[in-house]
Amino acid sequence: MMTESAEKRKTDSQSLTGKEEAKADEEAGLQAETEGLAATKTEHAATLKLIASLHAECDWLLKYYDVRKEARAGDIDSIQKAKAILSGADYSLVQVKAHSHTLLHKGSA
Repeated sequence: MMTESAEKRKTDSQSLTGKEEAKADEEAGLQAETEGLAATKTEHAATLKLIASLHAECDWLLKYYDVRKEARAGDIDSIQKAKAILSGADYSLVQVKAHSHTLLHKGSA
């Protein structure tokens, strides 16, 4: 009976040692996964912040598209007029007519 008890204690001790090693391995794996999860959450938060920033920028571009389009058209027109002036065109009469037309409308109002 003593031999059986000694054998059982030996077997139980080996089993306990094996289980403790397995538990330590699992806890190490859990720690690694927990750290990985934290890193993934941080990366996800940064991605969400980037998406929000891009969304806001896109909303702004859509909101002011027409204004920017008109401004670019005005810029193109001004550049074409400046190019024509530098090429020798005379816009002085056009400006006088536009100015007198504006004065006529102001006077009648």
